[in-house]
Amino acid sequence: MNLLLLLPTISLFIGVFSEEVSKLDTVNLGAIFSLNTINGKVAKVAMKAAEDDINSDPGVLGGRKLSIALHDTNFSSFLGIIGALQFMETDTVAIIGPQSAVMAHVLSNLANELQVPLLSFTALDPSLSPLQYPFFVQTAPNDEFQMAAISEMVSYFGWSEVIAIFSDDDQGRNGVITLGDKLADRRCRISYKAAFPPDPMAKRSDVLRELGKIQMMESRIIVLHTYMKTGLLVFEVAKSLGMMQKEYVWIASTWLSTVLDSTSPLKPEIANSIQGALTLRPHTPDSKRKRDFMLRWNRLSNNTIGFNPYGLYAYDTVWMIAHAVRLLLDQGGDISFSNDTRLNGYSGTGSGLNLSALNTFDGGKQLLKNILETNMTGLTGHVQFNQERSLINPSYDIINAVGTGHRLVGYWSNHTGLSIVPPETLYSKKPNRSSSNQHLDNVVWPGGETARPRGWVFPNNGRELRIGIPRRVSYRDFVLLVNGTDKVQGYCIDVFLAAIKLLPYALPYRFIPFGDGHKNPSYYEFVSNIKSGVFDGVVGDIAIVTNRTRIADFTLPYIESGLVVVAPVKKISSSAWSFARPFTPLMWAVTAAFFLIVGSVVWIVEHRRNDEFRGPPNQQLITIFWFSFSTMFFAHRENVVSTLGRLVLIIWLFVVLIINSSYTASLTSFLTVEQLSSPIKGIDTLIGSNERIGFQVGSFAEGYLREELNIPKSRLVPLGSPEEYALALEKRRVAALIDERPYVDLFLSDHCEFSIRGQEFTKGGWGFAFPRDSPLAIDMSTAILALSENGELQRIRDRWLSKRACSSDNNESDIEQLDLKSFWGLFLICGIACMLALLVYFWLMFRQFSRQHLEELNSASPASSRSARLQTFLSFVDEKVERSKSSSKRKRESMSRNGYHIDDEPTQRSGRMERGLSHERQNGDA
Repeated sequence: MNLLLLLPTISLFIGVFSEEVSKLDTVNLGAIFSLNTINGKVAKVAMKAAEDDINSDPGVLGGRKLSIALHDTNFSSFLGIIGALQFMETDTVAIIGPQSAVMAHVLSNLANELQVPLLSFTALDPSLSPLQYPFFVQTAPNDEFQMAAISEMVSYFGWSEVIAIFSDDDQGRNGVITLGDKLADRRCRISYKAAFPPDPMAKRSDVLRELGKIQMMESRIIVLHTYMKTGLLVFEVAKSLGMMQKEYVWIASTWLSTVLDSTSPLKPEIANSIQGALTLRPHTPDSKRKRDFMLRWNRLSNNTIGFNPYGLYAYDTVWMIAHAVRLLLDQGGDISFSNDTRLNGYSGTGSGLNLSALNTFDGGKQLLKNILETNMTGLTGHVQFNQERSLINPSYDIINAVGTGHRLVGYWSNHTGLSIVPPETLYSKKPNRSSSNQHLDNVVWPGGETARPRGWVFPNNGRELRIGIPRRVSYRDFVLLVNGTDKVQGYCIDVFLAAIKLLPYALPYRFIPFGDGHKNPSYYEFVSNIKSGVFDGVVGDIAIVTNRTRIADFTLPYIESGLVVVAPVKKISSSAWSFARPFTPLMWAVTAAFFLIVGSVVWIVEHRRNDEFRGPPNQQLITIFWFSFSTMFFAHRENVVSTLGRLVLIIWLFVVLIINSSYTASLTSFLTVEQLSSPIKGIDTLIGSNERIGFQVGSFAEGYLREELNIPKSRLVPLGSPEEYALALEKRRVAALIDERPYVDLFLSDHCEFSIRGQEFTKGGWGFAFPRDSPLAIDMSTAILALSENGELQRIRDRWLSKRACSSDNNESDIEQLDLKSFWGLFLICGIACMLALLVYFWLMFRQFSRQHLEELNSASPASSRSARLQTFLSFVDEKVERSKSSSKRKRESMSRNGYHIDDEPTQRSGRMERGLSHERQNGDA
């Protein structure tokens, strides 16, 4: 009877025990998606397939079963939060999702607190940092790589500006911010951002308003980063506005590829609205497992939704969690949860909230670690995370929407960039991101065009460009506005007109004069009107200088232009002393001094050994002069026998050779070229003086002289016309004029009494200016380069700027005298050689003298020792030293071979010596 009373209790215990065992045998996962979306439907099918495959193999989870509970958020972040809280109450080890980055930012904080890993393959916001959200893991390549791929496509096709259209939520905003950073790395930029309400709240009126603005803008490259409903609405409105025609480029993020893959067949109106668009699709390598899974897809989905790569990521994400859970169990961990004591006060009495039911997953940290250490081969290929917790080797297919389907035009990978071969075939090779290694197949653009679109048009839908021209009052050969008409002509205008003829498109424009017509306008103000929006470009004699390049973009220079100095000159006529003009007086003096110095040094070192340097004093003096100056013509006949003498002579003859050549060249120039004289030699002369300097009104010369050369404003005189220039120079109101070279060439062609002094002291040129980052500046530069290559630029110059009365080139032949600074190195070498030769010679003399006369000097009295020693030394130096017989013999044999009668030479030399000694005795007797 007692046993019968215990049966209900035993039954209740068995039921509870069975329920607990069932819980321990089940691994619970949650999934949060909007199941009405394409990716929600695909994820549901793929996760169910993964659940079935795992549960069919008891070895995967060690006999446990996997259970995935789905929660439909129906596009509501609030419902997504509710679903996550429900999962946290039911001992869920991990949650797959959420689908959007908005929910991911919120739920990641909850996952951090309860230590439940959150894995998403669709919330790919680059700002979801693992440092801030350590329990959030992105199991597909995040949008940073997608934006890198789009930026490389923009750079590959040669575009510089894009317009970004996006949904104004976390993923849309942060994706476009990342796109801007990636474009900036490639010197491109986003010129305009159009934000729509988060999907699916965008209305047709919102899209019409923004696309109307975009239609009036310059850029035609549009990046669409949104979701399916908003994206298709944008394409539909764009089609109705004529924005899917020629010259437009549309690049959509991965949302469009999911539409193309999973919606089959496409509705005709959708297919027509996206013709020519490019989109990205996550790339997954081909494999047998992938092909088998795709063959199963229609059966798994009951033909309700088409397959796309996010189904593969959903499948692999489930398997990733299963492997991590099995590893946790193998490591001795268990699936257990504990209450968070901080939530005990929120039990819900009166509030309706039962937050104390939320449990912390005890093995959450280890499970997260196992997930991040995943190294498996899944349907998406090799699955592994790097140190930044991103999947390794992210890559995308590049898809072109054509007809009712799409075609593959290439791939992008983080390893090699753009290619036409699958990325996995390149991973074994060294990365090569060079531009020559980037390739894509041909693209069919909107409007059916196959040629690469230019990517921009003139803004405001074809309005004529307002091109500013200077209203000049001088040098009107460059820009001339014909009085009483709208006709504009001149050198600069002809260059501009010739350049726009070479552009691959029509350029509507009209010229707008700038200036009052009474004086030349300020060119800085002229160019500044581009920045203020008065002009769309300026054409004329505009120098490309630093302060102007800060406010506008310039084309390549179409003519060289630098600042030069112009001053009055007078002709120098030939005279009887013209031969002396090549050298300065100091140069003549130093050269003559060195002739004598070298002759004296050679005489000193040759005197004891060489009979040709001996004899009476007057004869020896003549010998020195004769030998010295005869070396100028290499006509010296005295033989030099000593080593030191030969060393000095060789160096001196080299110096003489250089001096002779320089003198000859300079004298030729002086006698054959007309010479002009002026005290002003160039800009350095003006800087070092207090003379007044003239400059052209409106030119940048004034600012350059004051700011760069620090010339006081009081010394600068503004001049307005060539007539003013000439008058100011003739009346000596200014010592010189500083102006740009093209102006000076025209001025000097009519005023031969003036000349360019020195060289151009700045280098630059004239160009046309356009707004910053305007592609027209690049196209015009290309056209100017073509004009230069085909000779048209020179023909235009000859037509307008050909020399007339006299040539300014002839006025530049101001040949300067050669001064000492051009040769001081040679003289220094020669002087050192002479000094060393003398030092070595006298050292040898003292050594020989000490050996031979030391005893005689020691025996003399101390009083007379100094004078006796000096007299003895001088006699020693002056006495003749006979050369060795062998040396004399070799010389005689050499001279005999050369045809000399050597037998008579000693007799003749002896006779000269005897006559010399007899002459000395006669002088002594006198």
